[in-house]
Amino acid sequence: VLGCAALPTVELKIEVVLPEKERGKEELSASGKGSPRAYQGNGTARHFHTEERLSTPHPYPSPQDCVEAAVCHVKDLENGQMREVELGWGKVLLVKDNGEFHALGHKCPHYGAPLVKGVLSRGRVRCPWHGACFNISTGDLEDFPGLDSLHKFQVKIEKEKVYVRASKQALQLQRRTKVMAKCISPSAGYSSSTNVLIVGAGAAGLVCAETLRQEGFSDRIVLCTLDRHLPYDRPKLSKSLDTQPEQLALRPKEFFRAYGIEVLTEAQVQGGNREVVWAPGVGPSLTRPCLSPKTLSCKGKEVENVFTIRTPEDANRVVRLARGRNVVVVGAGFLGMEVAAYLTEKAHSVSVVELEETPFRRFLGERVGRALMKMFENNRVKFYMQTEVSELRGQEGKLKEVVLKSSKVVRADVCVVGIGAVPATGFLRQSGIGLDSRGFIPVNKMMQTNVPGVFAAGDAVTFPLAWRNNRKVNIPHWQMAHAQGRVAAQNMLAQEAEMTTVPYLWTAMFGKSLRYAGYGEGFDDVIIQGDLEELKFVAFYTKGDEVIAVASMNYDPIVSKVAEVLASGRAIRKREVETGDMSWLTGKGS
Repeated sequence: VLGCAALPTVELKIEVVLPEKERGKEELSASGKGSPRAYQGNGTARHFHTEERLSTPHPYPSPQDCVEAAVCHVKDLENGQMREVELGWGKVLLVKDNGEFHALGHKCPHYGAPLVKGVLSRGRVRCPWHGACFNISTGDLEDFPGLDSLHKFQVKIEKEKVYVRASKQALQLQRRTKVMAKCISPSAGYSSSTNVLIVGAGAAGLVCAETLRQEGFSDRIVLCTLDRHLPYDRPKLSKSLDTQPEQLALRPKEFFRAYGIEVLTEAQVQGGNREVVWAPGVGPSLTRPCLSPKTLSCKGKEVENVFTIRTPEDANRVVRLARGRNVVVVGAGFLGMEVAAYLTEKAHSVSVVELEETPFRRFLGERVGRALMKMFENNRVKFYMQTEVSELRGQEGKLKEVVLKSSKVVRADVCVVGIGAVPATGFLRQSGIGLDSRGFIPVNKMMQTNVPGVFAAGDAVTFPLAWRNNRKVNIPHWQMAHAQGRVAAQNMLAQEAEMTTVPYLWTAMFGKSLRYAGYGEGFDDVIIQGDLEELKFVAFYTKGDEVIAVASMNYDPIVSKVAEVLASGRAIRKREVETGDMSWLTGKGS
């Protein structure tokens, strides 16, 4: 995200390049006006029109739309307890905290996890699957991933019984979009003071745009993306390769029109001769999917049916060509292993080539990596470790064999390359925005770059990780992109927000989910509780005397609990996890 706050004028030389088919016509905005190819603020003060906000269904529905029932006795729940209760039209999460009862939607809006199995702590409930947090007093989303909040229902106590009153519609929807401002166009009687251009429509870009609207920003917002699709759930690409683009969409097209967020698809932003001047106030905002997949540089790299997974079209084509054929996956990181797991039931054979001794070794350690490798081998995946691809051999231009440096020759009709990514930030080199030696964009705890008033967020930034003593890190996780997008938007509006989110990621393979929280780079020991052979374990990654990360399988909600402890500012000591007594984690919320 690049954005200009209330500072002297910022000049950036940026050009929006649309595909050939779009150049002869104007993109329509939500208000029906044409979108220019470059956007310029006029220097006037920004406007906030909260009375013009669009709202979710009325918070006080008619009696006919409501259901009310006694759900328990006041003494049935102790402080710090949660329970799912039935209202006839759906379930509600009932929470007792500090002597007060709260009733909320019972499923996480992100992927539908049962929140009753999550973690109650510090006035919020954290999802057991992916770590999203919701305020129990309001239902508002307070930490990511995901975009929507929970409905909050009315609670009353009569004769020692707890009654919950809820809208039937809310019970069925199980999610609530926060109230947002409209875009006030000049035709509505207002002069637009600023235009926000968001380059890239991934998680950081979409959350940035939504946060601006949620905070009352009513001027123009334009999302510009290289993709041909509206923002979509990119982590699903490697976990479910044949999912169609419309199934991946994070928001329907009607959402963008309703909230005045314009989207330019298949449009590239690059340094150019056209000068765009962003005025004081809220100005340029650039978020971009700034990592490009690495490709193989070996002999024969030009043969057909060698892929990286970046778009739905990539994923769909891979699974179509792989059915009944031989597949080689290069790279045993998250993307490569997810692709391998998904294709085992569809391909004739699946082989994985990796330079390391075990999958995930640098991230999860040797022991966990070997346990996961065994799970793959039990599902007919063949591994070629500690070697690289030396040649891709084709027949009539199409891939037929993968030759390894170990001299092994592996039959392959399809090859998927998942060996990492590099920052695609070359378009910023003449902008004055600083890049480090690897091409990443350094930002401070407010997501601000070296240029005053210009912000950056997403996969290609390095930022200070608060609970690791502000160590500068790059964490290209889906959840972190959400959080960075919000912080950047808040600081465009001069709210002085800081990045405090604890990193949280997950992967799914063969119907089993691995969850991870923290930042484990540089760990010097791994303490494992549970049974690795049964894939029911929790692994604590330590550096010196401190736990810096945790991973688990079939041990929910341990990772969410650790994430909540770390988010509270408390350090977890190595000696606390060495004993095997984890009552301090699995007990009531702290």
